Amino acid sequence: MQLRHVRTLLAPQDGTARVTCMAWSASSARFAVCTAERVVLLYDEQGERRDKFSTKPADAKYGRKSYVVKGMAFSPDSTKLAIGQTDNVVYVYRIGEEWGDKKVICNKFIQTSAVTCLLWPAENVIVFGLAEGKVRLANTKNNKSSTIYGTDSYVVSLTSNVSGRGILSGHADGTIVRFFFDDEGSGESQGKLAVHPCPPYALAWASSSIVAAGCDKKIVAYGKEGSVIQTFDYSRDSSEKEFTTAATSPSGQSIVLGSYDRLRVLNWSPRRSAWEEGKPKEIAHLYTITALAWKRDGSRICAGTLCGGVEQFDCCLRKTIYKNKFEMTYVGPSQVIVKNLSTGTRVVLKSQYGYEIDEVKILGKDRYLVAHTSDTLLLGDVSSNKLSEVAWQGSGGNEKFFFDNENVCMIFNAGELTLVEYGSNDILGSVRTEFVNPHLVSVRINERQQRGVDESKRLAYLIDIKTIATVDLVGGYNTGTISHDSKIDWLELNETGHKLLFRDKKMRLQLYDIESSTKTTILNYCSYVQWVPGSDVVVAQNRNSLCIWYNIDAPERVTMFPLKGDIVGLERNDGKTEVIVSEGVNTVPYTLDEGLIEFGTAIDDGDYHRAAAFLETLEMSTETEAMWKTLSRLALEVRQLHIAERCFAALGNMAKARFLHETNAIADQAAQEHGGDGTDHYLVRARLAMLDKNYKLAEMIFLEQNAPEEAMDMYQELHMWDECIVVAKAKGHPMLEKLRRGYYQWLLDTQQEEKAGEVQEGQGDYLAAISLYLRAGLPAKAARLAMSRDELLTNGDVIDRISTALIRGELYEQAGDLFEKVGNTRKALECYGKGSAFLKAVELARLAFPAEVVKLEEAWGDHLVQQKQLDAAINHYIEARCSIKALEAALGARQWKKAIYILDLQDKQTAAKYYLKIAQHYAALQEYQVAEELYIKGGQTKDAIDMYTQAGLWEQAHKLALKCMSQEEVTVLYITQAQEMERQGKYKEAERLYITVNEPDLAITMYKKCKMYDEMVCLVAKYHKDLLGDTHLHLGKELEAEGRLQEAEYHYLEAKDWKTTVNMYRMNDMWEEAYRVAKAYGGANSHKHVAYLWAKSLGGEAAVKLLSKFGLLEMAIDHATDSGVFEFAFELARLSMKQKMPDIHLKYAMFLEDEGKFEEAEGEFIKAGKPKEAVLMFVHNQNWDAAQRVAEAHDPDSVADVLVGQAQFAFEQREFQKAEAFLLRAQRPELAIKYYKEAGMWSEALRICKEYLPGRLGELQEECGREAGKKGSSGPEGLLEQAREWEQSGEYARAVDCYLKVRDPSNSVLVEKCLLKGTLGVLPPMEVSLALQAAELYLNLDLTREAIDALIEGEEWSKAKHTAKELDPRYALSFANYTRPLVGIDVMAALDIYAKQGQWEKCLEVAAKQSYQVLHKYVALYATHLICEGCWDRALHLYTQHGAPANPQNFNIYKRLFVEMVNAPGRNCAEAYPGWAELRDVLLALCENLVKCSEADPAAQEEFERMLLICHYCAARAAAQGLKQLDTMAAQLSISLLRHTDLLPADKAFYEAGMAAKAVSWENMAFVFLNRFLDLSDAIEEGNLDSLDHSDFQQTDIPFEVPLPAHQHVPEEQREEVRDWVLTVSMDQRLQQALPQDERGTYEASLVAAGTGVASLPCLLTGYPVLGNKIELRPGREVKKDVWYKFVMAVKTSHSPAGQDVIEFLRRWCGGLPSTSFSFQ
Repeated sequence: MQLRHVRTLLAPQDGTARVTCMAWSASSARFAVCTAERVVLLYDEQGERRDKFSTKPADAKYGRKSYVVKGMAFSPDSTKLAIGQTDNVVYVYRIGEEWGDKKVICNKFIQTSAVTCLLWPAENVIVFGLAEGKVRLANTKNNKSSTIYGTDSYVVSLTSNVSGRGILSGHADGTIVRFFFDDEGSGESQGKLAVHPCPPYALAWASSSIVAAGCDKKIVAYGKEGSVIQTFDYSRDSSEKEFTTAATSPSGQSIVLGSYDRLRVLNWSPRRSAWEEGKPKEIAHLYTITALAWKRDGSRICAGTLCGGVEQFDCCLRKTIYKNKFEMTYVGPSQVIVKNLSTGTRVVLKSQYGYEIDEVKILGKDRYLVAHTSDTLLLGDVSSNKLSEVAWQGSGGNEKFFFDNENVCMIFNAGELTLVEYGSNDILGSVRTEFVNPHLVSVRINERQQRGVDESKRLAYLIDIKTIATVDLVGGYNTGTISHDSKIDWLELNETGHKLLFRDKKMRLQLYDIESSTKTTILNYCSYVQWVPGSDVVVAQNRNSLCIWYNIDAPERVTMFPLKGDIVGLERNDGKTEVIVSEGVNTVPYTLDEGLIEFGTAIDDGDYHRAAAFLETLEMSTETEAMWKTLSRLALEVRQLHIAERCFAALGNMAKARFLHETNAIADQAAQEHGGDGTDHYLVRARLAMLDKNYKLAEMIFLEQNAPEEAMDMYQELHMWDECIVVAKAKGHPMLEKLRRGYYQWLLDTQQEEKAGEVQEGQGDYLAAISLYLRAGLPAKAARLAMSRDELLTNGDVIDRISTALIRGELYEQAGDLFEKVGNTRKALECYGKGSAFLKAVELARLAFPAEVVKLEEAWGDHLVQQKQLDAAINHYIEARCSIKALEAALGARQWKKAIYILDLQDKQTAAKYYLKIAQHYAALQEYQVAEELYIKGGQTKDAIDMYTQAGLWEQAHKLALKCMSQEEVTVLYITQAQEMERQGKYKEAERLYITVNEPDLAITMYKKCKMYDEMVCLVAKYHKDLLGDTHLHLGKELEAEGRLQEAEYHYLEAKDWKTTVNMYRMNDMWEEAYRVAKAYGGANSHKHVAYLWAKSLGGEAAVKLLSKFGLLEMAIDHATDSGVFEFAFELARLSMKQKMPDIHLKYAMFLEDEGKFEEAEGEFIKAGKPKEAVLMFVHNQNWDAAQRVAEAHDPDSVADVLVGQAQFAFEQREFQKAEAFLLRAQRPELAIKYYKEAGMWSEALRICKEYLPGRLGELQEECGREAGKKGSSGPEGLLEQAREWEQSGEYARAVDCYLKVRDPSNSVLVEKCLLKGTLGVLPPMEVSLALQAAELYLNLDLTREAIDALIEGEEWSKAKHTAKELDPRYALSFANYTRPLVGIDVMAALDIYAKQGQWEKCLEVAAKQSYQVLHKYVALYATHLICEGCWDRALHLYTQHGAPANPQNFNIYKRLFVEMVNAPGRNCAEAYPGWAELRDVLLALCENLVKCSEADPAAQEEFERMLLICHYCAARAAAQGLKQLDTMAAQLSISLLRHTDLLPADKAFYEAGMAAKAVSWENMAFVFLNRFLDLSDAIEEGNLDSLDHSDFQQTDIPFEVPLPAHQHVPEEQREEVRDWVLTVSMDQRLQQALPQDERGTYEASLVAAGTGVASLPCLLTGYPVLGNKIELRPGREVKKDVWYKFVMAVKTSHSPAGQDVIEFLRRWCGGLPSTSFSFQ
C-alpha cells in the first residue's frame, strides 16, 4: 500500500495549533476534527466542511481554555459523538442525522482525573483512559460509568482490534494491557501483554499482531501473547524523530505511524507472515503528526499536524473500472470498495478472516457481488448492502451463479447446488443435483410471515428429471419426495413453502401439498403458471383460457376467463393485481378479484373475523363456497365456534350449524359461570369431538367427568347400542338388562335380523338364532351355527330348512359341507360340483365315487381356466389326461418348461404351432439357443434367423441361414433386414448385416446418405483402398458445400489434394487458412502464390504490407507482370517500387503486342523508354507507316531500319524494284547487291554495284566468275545443272555451250547425249518438219528413244508409236506414258497414266467425260493422294465440285476429311465459316445419297448424320462469331459440341467451350470446362485417362469414355494462361464449381433429364434442349422460337453472308422454313 496526497482539509497555521484528535464515522459519511481552539469541525465524505460546534468545559466558571480535548469517537450509528476532556469529563453530543441538526449533549460522565484517550467500539459502550491509569467504560444507555481495569501508570494510548471486541491500552511506564469483551473463540489471554521500552504513544492492533512505537525511534511488533516478532530500528536515522501516533487499517492488514514530517507504512505479508515496510510518505514542513484517523471503508487516511493542518491521503492498493459502471478500490488485500459510478452508492467488501481478495465480479444485472479468496467466497447484494462470506474451497472458478432469487444466491459446482443467504456467513444448504436451471429450483426464504412460525426456509429441486425433493433448510431435513411419470420442466413453491406447483413435458400442471403428501393434476394443458405475489392464489393459462385458483386448498374450484392471446406477466401493486396478456401487437391487463386474494392473506394472518366479514360481502359461488369450507375447518381447529357456525350456515349445512349453535350456547353459559371463552368446558369439548366423529374421545371426556349417562345417551342417540351396552356394563349400570331388551326389540323393529340373531346366539338360544338368520337371508351363517352344534345336526327339520335355503341361495359349497356332515355323500358331491368346490368334491369322490375323479379333475381344470388360474389348471388337466388343454393352460400361464415337456410327448403335427409361441417367448428372454431349437422343431427356421438378426447375432443368423437358404436368398434377406435397421437408425447393426453378405458398398452408401463420414471412410479404406482418395475428395466437396470447412480440409488433405483445400479457403475468404495449408502441404512456391493471390484480393496499401511482411513484394510484381495482371503490378510498383515501372511498361507492351493491340503497345513501349521496340514491332507486322511515324517521332536512328525491313519484305515478295528503291532511300545499296546475289540475279547485282558502289565492281565480277566456275569445277553434273538452268530460262545458246563443255571419259553415253543435246536437243518447241528431221538424225545415230521423243514433241503420234513398235518394243511401254494419243485408243490406260504422272486435272477432265463411277474412282484416288500430301482442304474441294457418292469405299476418305477438319488449328473463328460450310454441304449430300441407297449401312448412316450435325454446329458457330449480338449463341454451340467429344478431340472441345463461356461471363461453366481441359491436357502428357474425375459431369450427356487425343491441340502458352486463370478464379468464393441447372433440375445443356430420363430434341441453332416455345422445322428437327427470331433478325440487320448461308442450309436440310414475321405476344 502507498500513500498519495489527495487534498488539504484544514490549512496549517504559522504557529503551534495542535490538532488534538480526529474521528471518522462508522458509515464513512462524516469526519470530525478537534482543533486547538476546542472547536469540532465536521466534514462530509468528499472533504467539504459542512458543520462545526464548540465543546463545553465541565464547569463554565473555569472558562473555555481550562481543558484540552484528548479523545473523540463516533457512535456505531454515526449520530453521536463522544468527546473526552482533561477537565475530568466525557460528553456525548447528539449531532443528528442531517447536517445542521442541533447539537445536544445527551450524556455526561464525570471522572476523577483527566481523560487521556477515548474509543467507542460497540453500541452504548464508550471506553476511555484516565491520567490516573484506569481504563473505564461508560454506558450511554443507563448513563453510568465503571472501571474495566486499573493500573498505576498514565494511559497514553488506547486502541481496539478490527472487530471492536477487544481493547489495548498503552501506559507511560511502557506497559501494554489487553482486555476482551468477547475473545471470539481465539483463546488469547487478557491482562498485561508486554512492556515496551518507552511509552507506546503510537499503538496499533492489527489482525495478526500488535505494533507499538514511541520516543526511542523503534517500531516493535508483538505476537498475540506479547513476544517480540519484528523490530524496525530508526534510532540511527538522524532525520527520524519520535513516533507520536499510529492507526490501523479497517482490514487490519496495514498500519500507518506518524512522526516528524513523515508517515511510515507497514504492510502485513501473509506469505511471509511478517510486516513489510512500504515507501514512507515524507512531506517537508509538515512537522509533527499529532493525530491519525482512518476512514472506515479503508480508502482514505487523515493526518492532523502540530500546526493545525489536516491532510488527506489516498491509501488504496489499486483502482480498476469495471464495465464502465463501477469503480473498484482495493484498499487492502482483504478489503475492496465497490462504487456505483452512476448513483455514487458504495459497498465495502471485506474478508472477515483477513484473506486476500482475488477478483471482484458484478453479476446478475449489475446487482450482485462475487469475489473469491483462498478459502472463502464473498457474496453481496449491492441494493440491500447485505454481504456474506462463506467457507469455500477453490474450484478453479468453475462455479455457476444464479441470482434469480433476491434473498439467496444459488451456486452450482461439480453436481452440487449450494445456497447462500445474503447477509449470512453460513451456507444455508447444499444438495446434489444435475438440474440447475432456475425454473427447476425453487427457494423460499421468510417471504411471508406465518402464524406460529419464526423462520420458513424451504427448497424444492430435482433429484432426477422425474423426481422432486423438498427440503426444510431451517431443520436441514427432507420434507418430501415426489415421483412423477413424465419429465418435469418447471416447479415453484408458494411463499410459505407448503405447496408446490410443477409442470411436466406434457404441459400438465400438478399441485403437491407438502403437509399431506398429496398430488393433484389441476390442469391438463398449461402454457403459463405463476403464484400471485403475497398470496396463495395461482394464475395459469390453458390454451385460450385464463385459469385462477383463489383458494388452492380446493383445486377443483377454478375461475376461468376466455383469452385472445398469451399471458406474458403478472403485476401486483397499489392494491391491484393484473394479468398482462399479449394480444398481437397490444398488451391487455386482466384485473383479478383483489378481495378473493385478500381472503387468503387474512387466513394466513389468522384473522378469521376479517376473513368471515370479507366472505359476507361476496355472493355464493364455487370459489366462495370453497373459502367458507376452508374457514370453517380453520375456525374449528382454533375453536372459534361462532365463526364456524356462521360458515356452516353459509354453506347450508344446517345440521352442523344447529349443533354448533347449541354448543355455543353451552360455551357461553360456561363462560359466564367460570370465565374464559367456555370452549374448555367438558361438554363443549365432547360435542366438538362428536362433531369430528371422534366418539371414543367424547366418551373418554364424559367418563373423565364421571358422566356415563351422558356417554350412554350419546351412543343411544347415535344408535351405537353395542358401545352403549359396553359403557353400561363397564360401569355396572342398573339399566343394563333393559338396555339389552330395548336393543333386541329395536333390532327387530328395524329388521336387523342378523344382528338380532347374533344377540340370540350370544345368549344361547340357537334355534331362535337360526330362525333369525334364515329370516335375514343368511343360510350360511345358520349352517355354520348348525354344524357347530351336534344337537342341531340331528334335527332333520332344521337341516332341511337350512339346506333348502342354501341351495336356493346357490351356496352349494356350504350345502355340500352340511350334507357331508350329515352323511349324505351323493348330495354333497352334487353340491360341491355345482358350487365349483372341486377340492372337496375330488377328496369326497376318491373316498365314495373313485370312477368320477377323472371327470371332476377335467371340470376342475375348466373352472380354473375360467377363473384365469391357468397355472393351477395344468396339473388337473394332466390328471384328467387332457394333454392339449394342459398345453394351452401351460402356455396361458407362461409355464414354458412345463409346456415343452408336454409338447415333447405330442405328435409333430399337433405340436408345430405351439413350438412357435414358446420359441418367441425364449427369444424375448434372449435365450436364443433354446428358441432356435424350438423354431426348428416347429419348422420355422426363417423366424429363428430373424430372431438372431434382430438381436444383432449376425454370425449365428448367417450360419443358420446358410443351412436352409440359398446364398441369393440369404443376401436378399440380409439386405432387407439391413435396410430396416437403417430406417431405425441402427447403423452399426445395418453395417454388420451388409458386411456379412459381402455388400460393403451398400454400407458405404448408407453412411454417405447419413453423413457419417468417418465410418464411411473406414469402410472405403478397408474394402476399396483404390477409391479412398476419390472418396476423401468427394466428402471434402460435400462438407465444403455445407460450410464445414475444417472437416473438408481434413478430407482434401487425406486425398493429398492441398490445392483444392487452398481454393476452398480462398473461396471463403479465409486467406490465413489457405496460406497455412499451402505452406504446410504445397510445394516450395505454392505458399508464395497464395500470398500473391491474397494480396491481389486485398489490393492497395494492404497488399503491399502483406507482401512486404512475407518478403514477396518484388517477386509478386514480377509474377503479376509475367501473368499478365498488369493493373496489379502497376499498383504494387506505384506504391512501393517505382523503379520497376519501366520494366512493367515494357512487359505490358510486349503483352499487348502479342495480343495484337499494337497502338496500345506502342504507348507502353514509349513509356518504358523503348521506342525502338515499338518500331521493330510495327516492322515485324509490316505496318510500315506506323513504324515510320514512331521512328521519326521518338527514334530517328531507326528510320533506316524501317526502310530496310520494307525492302526485305519486298524482296521476299519478289518485288525487286520496290525493294531496291527502299534500300537506296535507306542508303544501303550494299544490301540490295546482297539480296540480288542471294537471288542469283548477278546482272542486277552488277548493275547496282556499277551505279552506286563502283569501287566494289571488280570484286563482284570476280565473285560472279567464281560462281560460274564452281558450277564447272563440280564436274559434268555441275555443267549439266547449269545447262538446264540456261535452257529453262530460255538462254538456249548459253545452254548449248554448257552441254558441249561436258567431258566424262567414264560415261561415254552421257557425253554422247550432251553432244546431241548441244546440237539438236536444245531447241525451242519444234514444228512438225523440224521434229521429223530431228527424229531422222537420231535414228541415224541409233538413238531410238530420242527419235521417239522428237516425234512426240512434234505430235507425230502414229509415227512415234510405229517406230517404237518396229525398232524397239521395250520403248512401247514407255510410250504408254504419253497419254494424249491413248485417249482415243485406251481411255482407262490413259487415265491411269495421267494419274501416275500427277496430271490430275487432265485425268479428271477426261474421266468426267466417261461414266459417274469412273470419275469418282479417280476423284477418290486424287483425294487420297491430296490427303497424304497434307492438302485435305483441296480434297474436300474435289467432293464439293464433283459430289459425294454413297460408295462404302469412300467412307474412310469422308471420315478422314472430317477428322482433319476438326483437328485443324484456327477453326474456331468467323473466318473458318467457308471450310465448315463446305464440309457440311459435302456431308449433307452424302447423307442424302445414303438415304437414297438401298444397300446403305444404318450404322454408317447414323455416324455420318452425327458428323453432319457437328459440322452444322461449327458452321453456325462461325457465322454467330461474325455477329456481336450472337455471342451467346456461339457460346451455347461450343458447349453443345461437348456431347460429341467421342468424335471431336476432347481437349480442344473443352478448351473452346470454356473460353466461349468465359467470353460471355459464364464463369461457373468456364471454370468447370477449363478445369476439365487441364485434366485432359495432363492425361495426354501421361498417356492415359485413368486419373480423370467425372464427378462434375454426372447426370449429363457429356460422355466419360472418349478417345485420348494423340497430341496437344492447344499450344503450351495458351494452356499456361488457362492454368493461371483457373487457379485465380478458383479462389473467388462467389464462384461455384457446378454446372447450371434448368427447370428440370438437370444441367441446362443436357438433352436427357436427370430424374426422369426423358430426352429432348436439340435446338438446331444452339444445340441446347428444346423444352417449350418451339418451332418445328420438320419432324425431329426443332429450334427455340426466341433463338430463331433473334438469329433471323441479326442476319437481316447485318446482311451477313454466312448467316444467310446457314438459313439457306437449314431450308435445304429441313425442307422449308417457317415464316419470319415477328410476334410480340
